[in-house]
Amino acid sequence: MRLKEVRKKKGISQLKLALDLSMNQNSISRYENGEREADYTTLIRFADYFDVSIDYLLERTDNPKTNK
Repeated sequence: MRLKEVRKKKGISQLKLALDLSMNQNSISRYENGEREADYTTLIRFADYFDVSIDYLLERTDNPKTNK
């Protein structure tokens, strides 16, 4: 998942992301390191937060705005 890349590009710390989404920073770290997979609801929250598509987060496309 491209979460770490998107987060760093926006200049947001793991802690800020976790606080903004009412999550645990440890969970953010695990998602970024591939130790944990996000469920549908969490993927939607990340995509909405960063204003990118889920496909972009999942590295299915290089275009952050479309599902193609």
